[in-house]
Amino acid sequence: MVSVKVTNSGESEGEEIVQLYVRDIVGSVTRPLKELKGFEKIKLAPGESKNVTFKLTANDLAFYTAEKKYEAEPGVFWVMVGPDSEQLQKHEVTLVK
Repeated sequence: MVSVKVTNSGESEGEEIVQLYVRDIVGSVTRPLKELKGFEKIKLAPGESKNVTFKLTANDLAFYTAEKKYEAEPGVFWVMVGPDSEQLQKHEVTLVK
């Protein structure tokens, strides 16, 4: 599970699209720098906070490997959450088989 707290610090109601990206740091094939794995649109009243939670599984990290198998390779991944692909908070996780 990946969870992030979003707060509306403004003076009027607002909407935000929270986006979840992953990056495989070292794979057997070249991978995209950022892969969108989930998003959720939320509405927030002034001063309101909400927790947005995404379920991220090993299958979400899978790809066709150099051996032509669709699987998640063990290793280090970055999990990134933010309002767009440029403004992201990053956390490093390790997938172990």
